[in-house]
Amino acid sequence: MDSPRMHTPVAYGLLGRTLRHSWSPQIHDRLGTTPYELVELEPDELAVFVREGTWQGLNCTIPYKQDLVGIVDELRPNAARIGAVNTLLHGSDGRIIGDNTDLFGFAWMLGRFCERHLGGREALRGSKALVLGSGGASKAVVAALEDAGATPVVISRHGADTYETIAARHADAVLVVNTTPVGMYPNCPASPLPEGTLEALTSLQGVIDVVYNPERTGIMLDADRLGIPAESGLVMLVGQAWLSSAMWQGRELDEELIGSIEREITLQCRNVALIGMPGSGKTSAGRNLAELTGRAFVDMDVDFSQRYGRTPADVIKTQGEETFRRMETEALTEVAKGSSLVISCGGGVVTRPENLPLLRQNSSVVMIDRKIEELSSKGRPLSQQRGVAALARERLPLYRAWADLIVSCTGSARGDALEIVRRLGL
Repeated sequence: MDSPRMHTPVAYGLLGRTLRHSWSPQIHDRLGTTPYELVELEPDELAVFVREGTWQGLNCTIPYKQDLVGIVDELRPNAARIGAVNTLLHGSDGRIIGDNTDLFGFAWMLGRFCERHLGGREALRGSKALVLGSGGASKAVVAALEDAGATPVVISRHGADTYETIAARHADAVLVVNTTPVGMYPNCPASPLPEGTLEALTSLQGVIDVVYNPERTGIMLDADRLGIPAESGLVMLVGQAWLSSAMWQGRELDEELIGSIEREITLQCRNVALIGMPGSGKTSAGRNLAELTGRAFVDMDVDFSQRYGRTPADVIKTQGEETFRRMETEALTEVAKGSSLVISCGGGVVTRPENLPLLRQNSSVVMIDRKIEELSSKGRPLSQQRGVAALARERLPLYRAWADLIVSCTGSARGDALEIVRRLGL
């Protein structure tokens, strides 16, 4: 029996199987194609929804882009060329038309990436680009790379060109583009490539990931660590939505909306993670910052107690610091993958290197810097055991190395929060 939701009228929407990671409704709200709904379907529901549902315009994502080729009445040239559909609209005679706006979205992103990082739009001509994955998004990426004059090589799990053979066969690649869902929320951060692969690509000049949530995926964090320019797929998402919206509305839209909406979504969804010595004022400043920016506030010490039913101090006293740090990292793994949060981290979060990519995947990291003589050890077992000065010698270099921004504590939590808002442009 057909699911009732397949016949619920939808003005505009996104079809897929798992969509909780999507920013598409926020984007289309700014483009004027609303209401825009997320429609999660199982494979046997897709054709019925498309053929019999009431809708004005639809986008489609993983895993149905290629399935739609056999469902629509007509394929526009880009969809026919690529062999994948991500945009549906009705013809004047009621026929269902399939198009592909991913090609435009990635081409727009690629052109900007080349201008920003590679010296111009012609930079890829004659160069090798590796495309990770062979699904619907991969096909659009390959087409855009061909149009840019590059030589794309598709890497998949099978055949001669696999993830394990990249380092040996393609050290001359100039660009890597991930089109797989590896690293996508909630399974983040993660990379589709074996450890050390990017280092072996000695000609590599850039990394693009079509995943847009989190802001920095595992492969992007690896590129950052190596000093290689990397960008997420958010602007591709906005670009394809911009063209889809223009098609549905039957009118031209200002192309400057692509960049401006990307910036708005980035600022709206990015977390702010506060680090610093115990007693530096992270919690007070964080609460004020959350109120000022409309973000949810997470105090990691409170989250720890709620998650495990024990306070950090109790775990440290009864099981030792190492057990506490492991549990703290487990908690941070879940919290830091979220969006639009202010996160007040424990003072020792910087003592475990694995916590840095957890924070950097979706956060601006801000250090609250307070004078050592103003820090209290009351209620803080590690500060009491080792002394504030000793902890400061160990941790201050790490805070400064991890921070995107350092804010001196003024003694006014509201004032510190306002300074963070100003300097981050929130």
